[in-house]
Amino acid sequence: MKKYILAHDLGTSGNKATLYNEEGTLLASDLYEYNTYYPFSGAVEQDPEDWWKAVCISTKRLMEKSQAAPSDIACVSFSAQMMGCLLLGKDGAPLRKTIIWADTRAAEEEAWMKAQAGERNGYRITGHRLSASYSAAKLLWVRNHERELYDKTRKMVHAKDYIIYKLTGNLVSDYSDASGTNLFDLEKRQWSDELVTAFEIDPGILPEVHPSTDIAGTVTAEAAALTGLLPGTPVVIGGGDGSCACVGAGVSSEGKAYNVLGSSSWISSATKTPVFDDEMRTFNWVHLDPELVTPCGTMQAAGFSYNWYRNTLCAGEKARAAEQGISAYDLINEGVALSEPGAGGLLYLPYILGERSPRWNADARGVFLGMSVTTTKGDMSRAVLEGVGMNLKVILDILEKKQSIEELILIGGGAKGQIWLQILADIWQKKILVPRYREEATSMGAAICGGVGIGMYESFKAAEKLNPIEKEIAPDPALRERYGMLYDIFNESYAALEKEFGRLAEYRKKYPG
Repeated sequence: MKKYILAHDLGTSGNKATLYNEEGTLLASDLYEYNTYYPFSGAVEQDPEDWWKAVCISTKRLMEKSQAAPSDIACVSFSAQMMGCLLLGKDGAPLRKTIIWADTRAAEEEAWMKAQAGERNGYRITGHRLSASYSAAKLLWVRNHERELYDKTRKMVHAKDYIIYKLTGNLVSDYSDASGTNLFDLEKRQWSDELVTAFEIDPGILPEVHPSTDIAGTVTAEAAALTGLLPGTPVVIGGGDGSCACVGAGVSSEGKAYNVLGSSSWISSATKTPVFDDEMRTFNWVHLDPELVTPCGTMQAAGFSYNWYRNTLCAGEKARAAEQGISAYDLINEGVALSEPGAGGLLYLPYILGERSPRWNADARGVFLGMSVTTTKGDMSRAVLEGVGMNLKVILDILEKKQSIEELILIGGGAKGQIWLQILADIWQKKILVPRYREEATSMGAAICGGVGIGMYESFKAAEKLNPIEKEIAPDPALRERYGMLYDIFNESYAALEKEFGRLAEYRKKYPG
């Protein structure tokens, strides 16, 4: 009998179902997209029934594509978006749409949480800033604005938790997702009595938490009929997308680090103890291995900066690329290659979406600084890529206070661009390692979690064999001094402009549009 692992990655834009064999070969994948709703400014929601529909349909389509039999599926496992707030009633049905990670409506609740528990105390307990981005503030927003629904709540769960419930009938979560709630004691691996009490939350609405590799249950007959799976198929809990990406990249022991280069970007590593930053610029998740944590810093607009630049300032490249049947980025990168490292002294501050780590400033905005009559289009293109690299270096420097990082494994859509990887290696002065599976690393992490859960793999270190390194990019030591000087100017430029970002925010409030 064949043994395949079915992994679902419930992302923000859709669910990606993937099928891997025991050797880690990706046999087939299927993406089913769903809608995101924006009911008012700062509000971002999704319908959990859309998630379930996506899982049912993508599972059936994946089985058809791969010609796999239901009996071939050894287990189902999950990766999913984190930091959401889905409220279920007594019958297990959703009481409202899910308030997802991108939602920032709970600013008043965030301020109240800080007053109740203390900002630094909350950071020390949870490994995260107390923030409107996390589940607790969203739950409190519902309590303050939709009290009837709050009073009917049986459980607050995350995306994958709801799908597991639909598959098995059991309501559980895992440590990694729990670590994104602002309610979880990072070091004790349990819900924080202190914070739950401080925030006046009924602890009964928080789900039972387990290691990510625990089996939540098996597929019920009803779920089997809707998905095409075999009743009794084990369902492994899995984890949040960040922790799954960590495993998929092959970071399953201390001393390793990775970078996800996508629309947003983060640098993370694996340690046995959390990395607490005095300025609270970075944060910590629980790894899929319950003995590890993943210190992390996430910037908002990495690939998004390059996408904005292409769409806003590169109409000519887009038109030529369409005629030639190639990517516009290929043509833009030709200009990058013609520009000298340092882009002629042109800096780009990549804050077009505000910023999380390391600045934590929603008012920050993007800047081109240092333009002159000699500035070329290629210089501007290179400056965008370098600006992202410098912002990520701030995160890297913070993490290196805890452990030395000699090389980084790089995954995500941005890993396809050779010139950007070289720029990152040169700015960081670190070797970059590119594995076989880059965009699929998150689903692979979920699959490995499933394999460990059912005993197919001995440990998470299986990722090193299943997703081997295929390319290495060495930094140019001759550029250390050049980029070092520019990096200092980059940080000093942000500090000089910080007050003006606040003044511009006041202007935008007064004169919107």
